[in-house]
Amino acid sequence: MAVEFRSNPENSRGRLYREDESTFRSCFQRDRDRIIHCSAFRRLKHKTQVFIEHEGDYFRTRLTHSIEVAQVARTISGVLGLNGELTEAVALAHDLGHPPFGHTGEDALNVLMEPYGGFDHNAQALRIVTNLERHYADFDGLNLTWETLEGIAKHNGPVTGALPYALAEYNALHDLELHSYASTEAQVAALADDIAYNSHDLHDGLRAELFSTDELAELPILRDCFAEVDRKYPGLNYYRRRHEALRRFFGILVEDVIAVSQKNLTELNPQNAYDVRFAGRAMIKFSNGLWADLKVVRKFLFHRMYRAPSVVKMRKEVTEAVTTLFPLFMQHPDLLPKQWRKDVEKADDDIALARIVVDYIAGMTDRFALQEHERLIQTKTH
Repeated sequence: MAVEFRSNPENSRGRLYREDESTFRSCFQRDRDRIIHCSAFRRLKHKTQVFIEHEGDYFRTRLTHSIEVAQVARTISGVLGLNGELTEAVALAHDLGHPPFGHTGEDALNVLMEPYGGFDHNAQALRIVTNLERHYADFDGLNLTWETLEGIAKHNGPVTGALPYALAEYNALHDLELHSYASTEAQVAALADDIAYNSHDLHDGLRAELFSTDELAELPILRDCFAEVDRKYPGLNYYRRRHEALRRFFGILVEDVIAVSQKNLTELNPQNAYDVRFAGRAMIKFSNGLWADLKVVRKFLFHRMYRAPSVVKMRKEVTEAVTTLFPLFMQHPDLLPKQWRKDVEKADDDIALARIVVDYIAGMTDRFALQEHERLIQTKTH
C-alpha cells in the first residue's frame, strides 16, 4: 500500500515558536519525548481510570492506560505504514487533560465551570501542552508541532459548534483547522483508545469482582473467544482461561480496525495527508458488525462497572471533594500555592479567576485532591 498520506516530519507545519531542529530526532519524536517528560504526564500515575487511585494497586491508572493506548496505536500505525512517532505522541497526550477522579471529576468541574466557559478534558489537554507546562526559557507549554496539537484537539473527529474556551483561545492564535478530520495517525490513536479501555476495563471489572467470567462468556465477541480457549485448552486454570479469552478479544479488535482501515484507505487512495483530513469521513474505523457487538459489551460495562453501587458510592464522595474545593479557592485564592497566586494577581474578573482555579484542581492527582479537601475543610471548620 502506498503511504503518500503518511505524516512526514520533513513537511511538518512547524511549531508556534521557532526552534532549531534536533540533529538526531525528528520533530514528532521530539514531541513524543517532551510529552513523556512533562509534569502532567507523570501525574497520570495517580489519576483514576475507573477506580480511584488508592482502591487497589492492580487497577489501571491514566498513566498505564496511556501507555497501553500508545502500544496499540504504534502497532496499528506500523501495519498501515504511518508515522509511528506522531501516532505515539498523540496517544500519550490524549488524556493529559483529565482531572482527578476521571469522568466523575470532569462532570463535576463542567457543572462548576458552566458560568465561566465549561470544562472539557480534550481542550484542557491542549491548554496543558500550550500553556500550563512552564519549564522552558523561551515559551510556555511544550511548543509541540502543529500536527501533534491538531491530533490532541480533534483525534475524535472535527470539532464544530461552540468551542471550549481552552480550545478557542489557542485556535485563535494557531489555527488547527478544527473543521476537518485529523491526520490518519491521530485517528489511529483515537481507535487505540477504544480498544485499550474496552479490553482493560473487562480485566479490572473481573479483578474487582463486579461481574463473573461466566457473564463475560455470554457477551458478543467474547463468547467465541472463550469457546476457542476451551477447545484448545480444556480444563485450563480459571485465571489463565479468562486471560487467554481477553487476549483474543483484544486481538480481534486490533485486527478488525486494521482490515477496515486498509480497505477505507485503498478506496480513498489519498495522495497526501490532506486528502485524509478532507475525506469527509474517518478512515480508521471498526467494521459495522464488530461495532454493533462492541456496543453490547460497552453497555454491559456501563451498567455492571461504571454504575456499580461501589463505584457510584465513590463517585459521590469524590464529587463532593471537587465541588467543595472549587468555591473554596474562588472565595479564598490566597489558599492557592505561591506560584499560582502570581496568576491570580493578573486576573481581572471572576472568569479569569475561575479558569486559574480549574487549572489547579484539574492538575491534581486523586490522592492530592482528597488530601487537600480534608486539610482545607478542617482548616475552615476549626
